[in-house]
Amino acid sequence: MANINDYLLWRGDIPINRNFKFNEIDSMILARFSYLLFDRIKMSKSETIGSISEKMKDIDNDQFLYNGDKELITYLGQSKRFKNMIVTDYVKTSSKENEQQFSAITVHISDKEMYVSFIGTDSTINGWKEDFNMAFMDNVPCQIAGKEYLENISKKYSDKRIRIGGHSKGGNVAIYSAISVSKDIQDRIIKVYNYDGPGFNKSIIDKYSNDRIIRKIETYIPQESIIGRVLNHKEKITIALSTEKAIWQHDIYSWQVLKDDLIKSEKNTNISEYIDKTLTDWLETTTSEQRKVLIETIFELFYSTDADTFGELSSNLKENLPKILRKYREISAEDKKIITNMIRIIITSYMNSIKEEETNKIDNIRIEYTNKSKMKVEEFDKKYFGRLKKNLNEC
Repeated sequence: MANINDYLLWRGDIPINRNFKFNEIDSMILARFSYLLFDRIKMSKSETIGSISEKMKDIDNDQFLYNGDKELITYLGQSKRFKNMIVTDYVKTSSKENEQQFSAITVHISDKEMYVSFIGTDSTINGWKEDFNMAFMDNVPCQIAGKEYLENISKKYSDKRIRIGGHSKGGNVAIYSAISVSKDIQDRIIKVYNYDGPGFNKSIIDKYSNDRIIRKIETYIPQESIIGRVLNHKEKITIALSTEKAIWQHDIYSWQVLKDDLIKSEKNTNISEYIDKTLTDWLETTTSEQRKVLIETIFELFYSTDADTFGELSSNLKENLPKILRKYREISAEDKKIITNMIRIIITSYMNSIKEEETNKIDNIRIEYTNKSKMKVEEFDKKYFGRLKKNLNEC
């Protein structure tokens, strides 16, 4: 099986031209590009991918966020297809006070096109907090920053058409920036690529989306997607084949490619469907204030440790766990009741989703069996269905 790094070895020596145009794998690579460690090197105003690769060659593999990032920048630096692309306008901000984690970079594909790449969630606790804030806020700071960045880049390079992309939260920011900017900028957008990024509250979709820009957006999710199924999507969705399981499919290096295309999957797995329905039910049966209490409280427990990243939190768990427990004892009885109820709703919704799916399977078996045999439906129900349903309800 092969991923985007294998693609660079296969196709990296072929320039972008009429015969081998910019494709969705090229976009995946540039969406992932924004995750690289630009803050660990001295960036000039105008670099090339090749010069950045050279500057990053001495950074240890374990310093990169994902296993595969070091290979990516190494292969990019060797690639005729990418190494001469100019890289500009790197920005990075992170604020615990504002609960914001944002970074973006622009890659100039040619004299006529540029790619705006937005980073997704890093390992910081405030970065993950911003993600979860989407459950009760219409806008989070990284989305506003993304819009402003796109507006500035569009003005600075006014003669270029634009591609926009991102992985995880970066994909959400890519879509938000595209749907919220002016029509003049939207007309210059070629395509927006969202790789397993969450959707939006219905109010945002109703406020900003229009068919003109929605037609230019495509979301790619793995077959067992969790993060990419959160909230609402209106754009086209493509399901990619991943070699990992469950949440680990979010790793873009597990997505499989063949030549210059993603290997597609026909549908999402049952687990992905269960989780999607569970989250939808949870959002529909709880208020934004309830969701806020749950998320704020959980992250207050994390913040009580003074850790900045989840890595720091877990590596010092022996010291951090007592701090978390002490902080939990300070939570009011009312908030604890809300948290308990919210967790109960999530578990109940998930179990109901499974029961509904299994009941449908039983119904299909029942219909298929009675159609093929001479047994009447009433006879089947009496002999089999009651026991099957009883076992299901006991799950």
